[in-house]
Amino acid sequence: MAESAMIEEVQEIHESNMNEMYTSDGSVDWKGQRAVKGKSGGWSVGILLLANQGLATLAFFGVGVNLVMFMTKVLHLDNAEAANHVSTWTGTTYMFSLLGAFVSDSYWGRYKTCAVFQIVFVIGLVELSLSSYLLLLKHCVPGDGTANCEPPTDLEIIVFYLSIYQIALGCGAYQPAITTFGADQFEEDDREEGGSKVAFFSYFYMANNLGTLVSNTLLAYLEDKGKWVISFSISTGAAFIALVLFFTGTPRFRHFKPGGNPLTRFCQVIVAALKKWKRVTMSLRGEDLHEVDGKPGANNGGRKILHTPDFKFLDRAAVVTLEDLPPQDQQHPKNKWRLCTVTQVEEVKCILRLIPIWLCTIIYSVTYTQRASVFVEQGATMKNSLSEFRIPPASMSIFEILSVTVFVLLYRLYIIPLLSRLWKSNHKGLTELQRMGIGIVISAMAMVSAGVVELQRLKYSKNDHEASKGSSSLSISWQIPQYVMVGASEVFMYVAQMEFFNNQAPDGLKSFGSALYVASMSAGSYASSFLVTIVVEITGKGDQIGWISKNLDKGHMDRFYFLLAALATIDLFVFMACAKRYRWTLFDGKLGVVNDV
Repeated sequence: MAESAMIEEVQEIHESNMNEMYTSDGSVDWKGQRAVKGKSGGWSVGILLLANQGLATLAFFGVGVNLVMFMTKVLHLDNAEAANHVSTWTGTTYMFSLLGAFVSDSYWGRYKTCAVFQIVFVIGLVELSLSSYLLLLKHCVPGDGTANCEPPTDLEIIVFYLSIYQIALGCGAYQPAITTFGADQFEEDDREEGGSKVAFFSYFYMANNLGTLVSNTLLAYLEDKGKWVISFSISTGAAFIALVLFFTGTPRFRHFKPGGNPLTRFCQVIVAALKKWKRVTMSLRGEDLHEVDGKPGANNGGRKILHTPDFKFLDRAAVVTLEDLPPQDQQHPKNKWRLCTVTQVEEVKCILRLIPIWLCTIIYSVTYTQRASVFVEQGATMKNSLSEFRIPPASMSIFEILSVTVFVLLYRLYIIPLLSRLWKSNHKGLTELQRMGIGIVISAMAMVSAGVVELQRLKYSKNDHEASKGSSSLSISWQIPQYVMVGASEVFMYVAQMEFFNNQAPDGLKSFGSALYVASMSAGSYASSFLVTIVVEITGKGDQIGWISKNLDKGHMDRFYFLLAALATIDLFVFMACAKRYRWTLFDGKLGVVNDV
């Protein structure tokens, strides 16, 4: 007996050691074997993915900063037409993120999705570089990329547009997959790796901004000089290096199997619930509902989700009736359109709970969008020269990018440790919802700052016109605080969004969760355009000069900024109400937090 007990104890110790050696979240290595912690994932590949993202962002925005001028000078489009084409191209890129998320979650998995669409991205950039080179070589005066370009042929225009939309497809579809794939390299339940996973989102967003910084400075300078081919070639080289870095980490990446088509699972829940709408009596206990035996849930090996009392009408889909019982020779029910598991039902509930939070982020994205539009227009009317050096108004976004970098480091290195010492409980610092609320507050402050600057600019402009100077003498440096505050708000809002949607989405919809963050920016851009149109229509009726007019000195851009601040304030209260009611997703027996804000 003693010997038997000793053998069992040795076996338990061995099993415990094996469990510590391997990941426990279901991740596998590139050979499909259970992932070993020391030989896969972690910061060794996390840093590769950060570098990959920074270079890919540089490549994408390197194209973006060039497109308007290229279309006007080389393709001979007018300013409005070129701007609309670029806006459509950017919006299409965001829409492709939903496609990438669907393919990643359903069929290909994160690694294959990242690899395939990065290759599409690089090929599109190569095509753009070659087509732009041939266009300039054939139609423009040698050595002069800024003028004297003959209109290109229809075929050449088609090749150009095919290349830029191939870039949109590659970059857009790759984005949600790479965000989630990076998070996959850290095991959430491991104490050390769990903290690193949270940090990864912050550094990922910082890598995005550093890539944007290079494209908005070096590549924007080249574009200003008409050197589009060189700029496009640099973007191509950056994307190619990013692809090589990605494949370099292949042997050490951790992988998760795709969960199958989520649309089918969603439809099964809705249909099953409707079929039993008046035919079943609901139990108050979730234990009586149908769930499969064993650890894997409904999404091809993903974690089970515990039952919640929200949206109780959907629970009918998991109620077992006599018609749902399987034949004696089968273990599981035969008709999935009549009986679903608790995890499958909770997947639908998770998405329904995320929608109000997501809707509240759109107004924030409206305020964020202003830094690339009305902020620039405002700066263009201000004194933007320093001695003999002229500061391009669009380059003021550098202060936003630097602000993001500084606040990411401040939050990670100082604020989180300080909160941990004060609260002695939460090593993550503020919750995602709390940080998102702070982001909305800071964005409102940024709009107030911009409005105050505009009031001062109008005052100086009036005095200058009376003195016959003809232009505002208020320095463009007055814009620095509003750009800095927008950058700070991004760290709290967008980084928290990436964490929140990724963590709260079911295992079979992680990439979709990451795509929600991108979709928020896209919806904010469309909402901003709609809001500007409405403001112009209402405030510019008849002989009235609207708030946003062609001549800003005769308009009232300050009132538009204050309107945005008011909308952000209203949005804050709505967001707080939604956050108070939000019920956190509970995975496989883990404790969750309710009413966290």
